[in-house]
Amino acid sequence: MEKPLPRLAPSILAADFSKLGEEIQQCKSAGVSWIHCDIMDGHFVPNISYGPFVVTAVRKSAPEMFLDVHLMIEEPDRYIDPFIDAGSNLVSVHYEACPHLHRTLQQIKQKGALAGVAINPATSTRLLEPILNVADLILVMSVNPGFGGQSFIENSFRKIEELVQMRKDAGADFLIEVDGGVSLENIQKLTEIGVDILVAGSTVFRSGKIPDRIRDLQKRADIGYGKLI
Repeated sequence: MEKPLPRLAPSILAADFSKLGEEIQQCKSAGVSWIHCDIMDGHFVPNISYGPFVVTAVRKSAPEMFLDVHLMIEEPDRYIDPFIDAGSNLVSVHYEACPHLHRTLQQIKQKGALAGVAINPATSTRLLEPILNVADLILVMSVNPGFGGQSFIENSFRKIEELVQMRKDAGADFLIEVDGGVSLENIQKLTEIGVDILVAGSTVFRSGKIPDRIRDLQKRADIGYGKLI
């Protein structure tokens, strides 16, 4: 598989919701084409974020953006249709929340969206072997899910390297995404070892100058792999 250029996917969990549309447009002006939406239910993770209505608002604000929706929720099958109807292009569910993961991925695809699988820091990549040729994306949580602003868990590098090798061995073409603690300090290494999608929340939205921070991340990624888009 020809490796795509890595993409930055700012997570609006860290945005100022009183200026959400404006901040998304700042991301767009800096060349960002993906927006990441973290959905939390207060059960699977100890925090509550927002529901489909915010995804609908993001879609209206930026109709051309690719919306990457990450369901950190229990019983995700019940909510797949509402989130795709709201405008999601890709929906990721957690391995730990899906007793019938293959069926859940099929449900997402039948609804017309791309299907992703997320794994928590303590979950082995080897558990994903049965769905490597079904998933469109595998998301490595590099912090414990539930809160923004956490520090990157160093073992995540090894898990990403494992997924790169597993993808090659299986002849699969899923994208590899990392979510949590992506920063100016580690983005170069992440792109070097094979991450395709880099989710960044606080690093982007709490920087004070969103376009400048995106350009700074761009420069670091250029050192590691090539142009970040």
